[in-house]
Amino acid sequence: MLNDPAKIKSLVSGGDSLGLAHGMGRSYGDACLNPEGILWLTTGLDHLIAFDGSTGRLTCEAGVLLRDIQRLVIPRGWILPVTPGTQLVTVGGAIANDVHGKNHHLLGSFGDHVQRIKLLRTNGEMIGCGPHTQPDWFAATVGGLGLTGIIVEAEIQLRRVASPWLQTETIPYGDLDEFFQLADGSEVDWEHTVSWIDCVSGNGNRGLFMRGNFSDSEQRPEPKKRQLVMPFVPPISLVNSLSLRPFNAAYYNLKKSKAGSAIVHYESFFYPLDNLLEWNRMYGPKGFFQYQSVVPREAGQDATRAMLGEIAKSGEGSFLAVLKTFGNRQPVGMMSFPRPGVTLALDFPNKSAKTLKLFERMDAIVREAGGRIYPAKDARMPRDLFEAGYPRLHEFLKYRDPGISSGLSRRLMGA
Repeated sequence: MLNDPAKIKSLVSGGDSLGLAHGMGRSYGDACLNPEGILWLTTGLDHLIAFDGSTGRLTCEAGVLLRDIQRLVIPRGWILPVTPGTQLVTVGGAIANDVHGKNHHLLGSFGDHVQRIKLLRTNGEMIGCGPHTQPDWFAATVGGLGLTGIIVEAEIQLRRVASPWLQTETIPYGDLDEFFQLADGSEVDWEHTVSWIDCVSGNGNRGLFMRGNFSDSEQRPEPKKRQLVMPFVPPISLVNSLSLRPFNAAYYNLKKSKAGSAIVHYESFFYPLDNLLEWNRMYGPKGFFQYQSVVPREAGQDATRAMLGEIAKSGEGSFLAVLKTFGNRQPVGMMSFPRPGVTLALDFPNKSAKTLKLFERMDAIVREAGGRIYPAKDARMPRDLFEAGYPRLHEFLKYRDPGISSGLSRRLMGA
């Protein structure tokens, strides 16, 4: 485990095996794996270096968890501007995957708020980069999947908040047309927007649209943090053709009965799955795939409808199905996933060839629409789709660290 920046150089240079920085391992595919190689565990780099409570500027090591930052700064009136659906990820991982949240249309992705990165190359060189200092190195490292070097330290600009509470609304919708009306109509007045969609209902892709703004409501008791644990791996996936339809129907009807306005704590709103540790075990010994795509907005409605149609025809389905829009802003990183458009994320139990055949049909829809797949959530996309979806790949390759490799890089970049 890396826990002393002064000793890192001797650990990562001079070896024959290719290495890869590894934080919490929350990527769903092989971006954080290095089969038959070395993993440099960065969770020991967990020091907070400096925090200016007047400006909201935070400097920390790359292994610090987003959760720990939030719990430190929110009582002081600040918050991370952008976080993904779990706060159990490291700062280095958030930068390397340029993670996004529910407010892309307003605040972009994580990399938009990084002011400086300290990057260690395996030849011992230390590079300082940021939006205005060696910006090419910065653009290659943000969203660069950990392949440009080891992120050792970062400086992040936080944003002001009055409280840890959000004023939220939950709105049931009946079809995709209604979803897009809600999404477009919410961007001006609502910072956070996201939708759960029932991809197996067979009645027009109903769903639940959720939106929220931070509230200045008076302080109230924080909800008790009750973390459950999926205690074992069942012999078969609990997400299957028998359970999925009634489970989705029950979830939709329960949330629909509670639709309307509510004051919600930020952890409940942003990170619902963090309350169930080891939730991935419910998919059984074969695990699951996540398929997350983004397609341009002009093709978004047709492409989303076509993908949901393929899912319905296949007899497959997903409980954790999320549909949202990205804002009209260009990504910070050369290899960043977020781009203007519509993103659909779905989890599928691993049924081997049957699941992969479905993905091939969905790939064709994404390819025709001019979209891309999220590398942090991928373990199988074809190389031609990766190259088409990331047109700055050849520019990025100039910044690769020759001493770093991953399962994903060997699969999609050849090394």
